[in-house]
Amino acid sequence: MINSKSSLAILLSKLKSFENPEIKAEQYTTDSEAAADVLWNAFYLGDIKGKVIADLGCGTGILGLGALLLGAKKVFFVDSDARLLDILKENSVFLEKHSGMSFNGKAFFVNKDVSDFGDRVDTVLQNPPFGTRKKHADRDFLLKSFSVSGIVYSFHKSGSDRFIDSLSGDMGFGITHLWHFNLPIKAVYDFHKKRIHRIRVGCWRLEKKNNA
Repeated sequence: MINSKSSLAILLSKLKSFENPEIKAEQYTTDSEAAADVLWNAFYLGDIKGKVIADLGCGTGILGLGALLLGAKKVFFVDSDARLLDILKENSVFLEKHSGMSFNGKAFFVNKDVSDFGDRVDTVLQNPPFGTRKKHADRDFLLKSFSVSGIVYSFHKSGSDRFIDSLSGDMGFGITHLWHFNLPIKAVYDFHKKRIHRIRVGCWRLEKKNNA
């Protein structure tokens, strides 16, 4: 198991990313430093080690793979894009080789729309579409995560506080933690003018109010 946040961030920074991202799906790479920070906090809050995790809209797997490195019992990697799951599997093999860990029987690759996933899990990790291309995509991810788990870690644009507070409250969840990041977004689409553009985002930890 990885024993420091810096070691985790270094390993995650070496993972393969999107090769031909789809703008409609808002496919962006999650920054390795931010991912490591959230995962390390989740680990110390008792939400990773020995837990069953769902990485919803997993992309190339940085959050779920990081959870495996920190001792997760099982991770469901859920994405509708089979191409990304192929890259994710390559990343899984890479991490096994460089960490000395085995993910055999722990990593489950689920090629389906997030809306069709129904397994109960201990913790959801997700960096969903922000809803800039498909309206309410972020809401759909949150509602799904609330239906399968009592603990949710979810990335959203900063300024989404009112929306997340209202929706989570309606679903019986409360906000326990919020971490802010200046995420670097590399130019991957034709409309990007800067080589790297930074956006302000937050990661919310949401817990069901009667969660034991």
